[in-house]
Amino acid sequence: MAYDLDKALGGISGILVTPYDEAGELAPQKLQPIIDRALAAGMHMPVVNGNTGEFYALTTQEACTMVREVCKMVDGRAPVLAGVGRGIRDACILAEESAQAGAAALMVHQPPDPFVAPRGTVEYVRQISEASGGLPLMLYLRNDAIGTDGIKALCDLPGVKGVKWATPNPMKLAAAIAACDPDITWVDGLAEVWAPVFYAVGARGFTSGLINIWPERSMEIHGALEAGDYPRANALIADMAPFEDIRAEELNGTNVTGVKAALQATGYDCGPTRPPSAWPLTDRQQAGMTDFLSRNGLI
Repeated sequence: MAYDLDKALGGISGILVTPYDEAGELAPQKLQPIIDRALAAGMHMPVVNGNTGEFYALTTQEACTMVREVCKMVDGRAPVLAGVGRGIRDACILAEESAQAGAAALMVHQPPDPFVAPRGTVEYVRQISEASGGLPLMLYLRNDAIGTDGIKALCDLPGVKGVKWATPNPMKLAAAIAACDPDITWVDGLAEVWAPVFYAVGARGFTSGLINIWPERSMEIHGALEAGDYPRANALIADMAPFEDIRAEELNGTNVTGVKAALQATGYDCGPTRPPSAWPLTDRQQAGMTDFLSRNGLI
């Protein structure tokens, strides 16, 4: 199916949670109402096997199952972005499986190896691209220490369509945008709260965990930013900031915990998170989440 991938990448990349049943096993069908609601609100691109999907807590086989199931549930209504990563062999297996499942593009997590060379990362991405049969690639950059030249080398690879920028450094983002091909799409990878800052230096669109519970608010923020209405975007973000504040606690260890706790509270129980994520929220955190959900009419 043909999609306007550039438009989708410049929209909202909704990072879906990974649901579990009472025994802690995958329960993908719990995502169906969450996906349906987000797509009905206008979400541009569902993302499976992202960090809000607990990618590093899944086995490679579980990640393969999730991309197959999410592609079935989306059923051609939007392009699916599939996360791939870990060791090169696992990443290539997942790239091949994602292509076969019907993903429109791959989001390449930075390799977690403690010894990562910039030129080794180029080869890592090249092999993943080959394994996928040439699917478009979105680089997920959570560490900009490779520098502008290293980022440019990655963006110069065939098939690279864009970068999800997930470091709180807008000046380095601006330098990378200036150094790379103008056809590269740069996306805020730090969710709604960072979107105005990154938009100001040339990024478009953003990732969102909020999309799982309040897709309408994410869409409002995106609309305000696209219209250049920064005061409205900032006001809308201020209302949802307590949600992101809770997710950022404990060294970001409550990032997914906050989303899954909110899903439970709003009637979409997707199970707990897996260690080393924190679970459950503390009493103080849960009270703050309940207040946030209540004040915004979500419960």
